[in-house]
Amino acid sequence: MPVEDSECIKAVLAGEKEAFSGIVERYRKRAFLTAYAIVHNEQDAWDLSQEAFIRAYRNLKKFDLKRPFYPWFYRILKNRCLSFLRKRKQLAEVSIEGMFGLKTSEIDHDQARLVRECVEKLPETAREILKLRYYQGYSYREIADMLEKPMGSVMSGLFYARKKLKELLEEKGL
Repeated sequence: MPVEDSECIKAVLAGEKEAFSGIVERYRKRAFLTAYAIVHNEQDAWDLSQEAFIRAYRNLKKFDLKRPFYPWFYRILKNRCLSFLRKRKQLAEVSIEGMFGLKTSEIDHDQARLVRECVEKLPETAREILKLRYYQGYSYREIADMLEKPMGSVMSGLFYARKKLKELLEEKGL
């Protein structure tokens, strides 16, 4: 039976440093996929996810044991990735294949480029909600937890993002 996140964290705070490996094992792949969705580079995503685990470990005393671990960790990871992108002056792109569930061979590369451009024109919050929902497949509840927003705000934000994306695509003739 897997040990709950809060139990692992309590053990770490009590001095059992190796207990954090349970957290890392549980969320390693999810952290990588999240980082990869933001930075679009496999090696950077592995490095950033590991850095985020280190930061989370160092800041466990600030973690509220009554709340779920992953949304708290997600904010650390996201901030680390965004800081990385700012330093390298890169813009994150959404994967058209992931967003619409298409294989590259099924889409026109010019259309994919146009969709990515339009997604990047969305306001930051709308773009983030859209990517979390369609690129990474998170539920409304998970997105609400990660962004610390009411679920209704996430749902309306996603509605707005899709509507605005559709308008931008129509302007481009798609």
